Amino acid sequence: MVLITEVSLRDGLQIEPVVVPTEAKIRFATRLVEAGFSSLEVGAFVNPARVATMADTGEVVAGLADQRAACHTLVLNERGARRAVAAGARHARLVMSASEGHSEANSGAGTDEVMRRLARAADVLREAGIRLEGCIATAFVCPFDGDTPVERVVRVARHYADLGVEVLHLADTIGAASPSDVTRALAAVRDVFPIERIGLHLHNTYGMAAANAWAAYGHGVRRFDAALGGLGGCPFAPGATGNIAADDLIHLFHREGIDTGIDTAKLGPLRDELAGLVGHELPSALAKVPATPAVVRSRS
Repeated sequence: MVLITEVSLRDGLQIEPVVVPTEAKIRFATRLVEAGFSSLEVGAFVNPARVATMADTGEVVAGLADQRAACHTLVLNERGARRAVAAGARHARLVMSASEGHSEANSGAGTDEVMRRLARAADVLREAGIRLEGCIATAFVCPFDGDTPVERVVRVARHYADLGVEVLHLADTIGAASPSDVTRALAAVRDVFPIERIGLHLHNTYGMAAANAWAAYGHGVRRFDAALGGLGGCPFAPGATGNIAADDLIHLFHREGIDTGIDTAKLGPLRDELAGLVGHELPSALAKVPATPAVVRSRS
């Protein structure tokens, strides 16, 4: 069994020029839960002047308060943490970059300062009883600094452990990692977090995301972020393209007899709905191939 967190409402929409109405986001999230997703990333408490598509995250969180799924939101600092508490969030992901260049571009500060910011944010979130996860951006390659030394990844992982983070996510922010990069990073951070509490956040810029996911699965990883149709990208990472497509990743696992808990028959209509919300076609393989039910269903 693997846990797939569907991230289209955050990482998918953050780079889109269109602002999807709050009601449409809540409706789409509800349908994702009905399809079997038990974990969603639904927004980010960030500066709306920088990421306008996330301005209504508080309203989205409040609108999903009764959902049984874990609805995660991103938090970068104490202000975002207090907004998360006010909105009634129950799950938050802290985010910081392993590389200095992306840290400056994404957070407006270097790694050391972001560590201090997240320490203050974590205090606020823990006091409110919000469950904490941590994401390490540019855990493999940085668009500004090149390959990220594994020592920097471990340093961030240790900081998250000190903050009481329950789950650690390694992010291939620009989709440039290879399976050997993934293997090397996992070997280093599993001394800080056990493998069952490590997840991967993958992008598919160079077509390597499925290979990286499969390599990580072979090393014991059972948590993966993905966006329907492969929507997404980071506005502060030049060259980054969409997330690994949830429909493609689910198809991979199901064909290998690995359960995800997702009803594949509902993914096509959901993908079409998402394409309608953003106003363009989505790049996943399954969006382009008229697969038959006999092909796309699980063999398990």
